Amino acid sequence: MPTVFLNGRFIDDAEPAVVSVLDAGFQHGVGLFETMLGGVSASGEPWVLHGDRHMERLAGSARELGLSADLRTAALSEAVVETIRRAGLPRARVRLTVTAGDLSLLSRTGSSAAGDPTVLIVAQPATSYPEAMFERGGAVVIADARANPLNPFEGHKTLNYWWRLRELQSAAARGAAESLVLQVSNHVGSGCVSNLFAVREGELVTPIARGEEQEVGGKGALPSPVLPGITRGWVIDEAERRGMRVRRRMIAAAEVLDADEVFLTNSSWGVLPIVKVEAGAIGDGVPGKHAREFRRAWLSQFE
Repeated sequence: MPTVFLNGRFIDDAEPAVVSVLDAGFQHGVGLFETMLGGVSASGEPWVLHGDRHMERLAGSARELGLSADLRTAALSEAVVETIRRAGLPRARVRLTVTAGDLSLLSRTGSSAAGDPTVLIVAQPATSYPEAMFERGGAVVIADARANPLNPFEGHKTLNYWWRLRELQSAAARGAAESLVLQVSNHVGSGCVSNLFAVREGELVTPIARGEEQEVGGKGALPSPVLPGITRGWVIDEAERRGMRVRRRMIAAAEVLDADEVFLTNSSWGVLPIVKVEAGAIGDGVPGKHAREFRRAWLSQFE
């Protein structure tokens, strides 16, 4: 059974977790979430991988989208850690969901949905992936949906994930691990639940993410619909620590097929080498050196 924390208290296994039918997350999808890896060490200490980065991103999205101007991330972090401790799992998948709570947004005159939010934390065994998926590499297909940079909700982990899940279902039916979402300009965006990296002549390139537009493209740059992934940020830091050049830029779809290597990142699987896009092979059709090295480095965080 998952360990469940809801609105300040833990839910007993025999007790249903109840959320109001008027909750804005249920009624209108007004809410944000973070999915994290955590667990309890052999010495009994709970841990959360990159927990501070997850909380920083959550608070930033809450401010930007008007959910809350002052999210209490310290209290949320404590609740996440306690949920992990109670779950007692060596490795857990932890989802933190924050909605606008039981209110009508249309009745509010300000730009903030601040009120009594609904806070839900669920810890359960981490998803298990077959090792062969990483040794052989995965395949991706191109999603039918497109990401719109002019939609201010793109690039945030809002509750509106239906279209992404539908694309993932379609990809799985075709034997692919992920679906690659292009922007309306036909530049590469991301996977449905992941960020993309390509290696070209020893250089690491990745699409510009939300919040990086002016830094990379200068004043007046178009907004990006790409989520600033937590594992994506870790890969960039790790690459720069190794002295590898990293470029964040607009990437044409054709460049992905021409890349020497491609890999995807998220907080669940870490680093996933990609060896095929649709029917086209990437490089030699096997996981590349850099993807393998980044995966080993990511796994070393758990040793």
